[in-house]
Amino acid sequence: MKIGIDTLGCEHSQSGQGAYLLNFISNLPATEDLTFELFGLEVDRYIYTSEKPLDYNSVNINDNMKAFRRWHKRPAKKFYKKNKYDAVIYPAVEKVLPVKFKTKGIAVVNCVVSGVYEKYSRRQRRHLRKGLSRVQTIIAGSEYIRQDLINNGVDGKKIFVIHNGINHKLFFPEIGIDTDYVDIKPFAIKRPYFIYGSKLSDADKKHEQLIKAFSLFKKRTDYPHRLVICGSEGEYSDIVKEMAFKSESASDILITGYFPHESFSKLYAAATACVFPAVKEGVGLPIIEAMASGIPVLSSSSGALKEIGGDVPLYFDSDNIDEIADLLQKIVDDEDLYKQKVSEGLEWSRHYNWEDTVSQTLQLIKQ
Repeated sequence: MKIGIDTLGCEHSQSGQGAYLLNFISNLPATEDLTFELFGLEVDRYIYTSEKPLDYNSVNINDNMKAFRRWHKRPAKKFYKKNKYDAVIYPAVEKVLPVKFKTKGIAVVNCVVSGVYEKYSRRQRRHLRKGLSRVQTIIAGSEYIRQDLINNGVDGKKIFVIHNGINHKLFFPEIGIDTDYVDIKPFAIKRPYFIYGSKLSDADKKHEQLIKAFSLFKKRTDYPHRLVICGSEGEYSDIVKEMAFKSESASDILITGYFPHESFSKLYAAATACVFPAVKEGVGLPIIEAMASGIPVLSSSSGALKEIGGDVPLYFDSDNIDEIADLLQKIVDDEDLYKQKVSEGLEWSRHYNWEDTVSQTLQLIKQ
């Protein structure tokens, strides 16, 4: 059985879909009954094959979303037939999912579709709805995503929940960090600090509420902690930067911009805690990566985060500034609670590994 893996729309690996794809590929076992072939832009060949030497078939189209969508309408069908794919995996469904499937389609949904629909034009919504209704199999990254799809008219019988894993070779506790600064080029970040890693994309990420809560925490305690916000630029970047600049604690807020995923482990491990206020997270892997790095997690109680985090994080209402500020102070002041949450997090994070994610996916493909 020959499986094609679509890399188009994964933003040269610098997105959640791209990270999923890289980890999925890296953990593919050698099997006699399944062969895998990647396809996409020639410029991405090395990005997706450097870790795992899989076959890569380049597609000669422009590097933009309009070209990707046009290619998936007609040329893709001939391409699949020519390369004798029995099925195709689509990791970036909200961007490039076709609406017709002569070759079996497996859509990997790691986003909250209702949130995507809110941002899309009527035409884009219609296209994605058709694709999701017609694709043969859907892998949802959480039960929360599955229910969201069902609520938006997708047949629940074809949706299977397979949680993402994390890379435990990358995310693990670093013992004995006692320096005043953590040196991650091009930054030398002064400790202690709280960390929030998320793209500056929209109001649902709740950067504004976190900045206000952090300022309140600083006002109440006068503690030396800083707030480090790291994530790639998005439509909300200017707004977040202005919020930080106008904050009473502006001198203690650092916005790094895009941060390589492989550098997050060191950034997490040197932090006091991870604070994650986003409210429409479908997968929520950053909180698991933080747990695996040996720090406590303060998290929004919305979206899939309770499903993913279990009883480990200290949960809050993301619109309750006082509650967030209280928890920031509590995790610093209560040493026993701090140690308890670190221990619980390390144990819980072991449930999330890419070997299991890939194994469950391959079993589903073979059905």
